[in-house]
Amino acid sequence: MADQKAVVIDSKQLPDETFEWGTLKWLCNAKLSPGAAQTLGLCHIWAGKRNPRHFHPNCEEVLFMLEGTGQHSFDDEMLELHRGAVIRIPAGVRHNLSNTGSETIVCLISFSSGDRETVFLE
Repeated sequence: MADQKAVVIDSKQLPDETFEWGTLKWLCNAKLSPGAAQTLGLCHIWAGKRNPRHFHPNCEEVLFMLEGTGQHSFDDEMLELHRGAVIRIPAGVRHNLSNTGSETIVCLISFSSGDRETVFLE
């Protein structure tokens, strides 16, 4: 059986990855917690910005909007997201999130793999 040892991490001690569009903070994944079968993170997208269009070949993603408003591409469809909205993105679906509001988007993102793969399309 896999290692059953509890791992507690203080998220304030974890680094933010900063991009031209916002930040990502990984809270749990196989790198932070060896043996983890999930990935969890916080994403911030600044007003007027968007993350690059991409897909995940090895896992699905669930995104929960904590703050802000935006448009989420889902293959060829555009979906409006707002605080409290949840979207499930199956593996292989091309997607990205654009901030269409005046405040920073804050969303919780979860993946069904501890070692998520991302393929960027731009």
